[in-house]
Amino acid sequence: MSDDNSDLERLQLLDIVFTRGVNALSRPELERLHDLIEKKDYSHDKKAQKSKTKLLKKIGNAIYDHDVKSGNSFKMS
Repeated sequence: MSDDNSDLERLQLLDIVFTRGVNALSRPELERLHDLIEKKDYSHDKKAQKSKTKLLKKIGNAIYDHDVKSGNSFKMS
């Protein structure tokens, strides 16, 4: 049952990303989406696996951008 809930949550967050972009999500939502996508197995579909990798990079960049804007980055100057 929790797999169904997590799949539904993943699809809802992905819908937001595809309609309004990655920056439409808050940092906790981005972290949650990252975890949900990371857990999903796309090894049976090479194209889907490549898309998963690209999306995880975009989410990672968006999380970093949120941190920079809020002053929580680990960036050393």
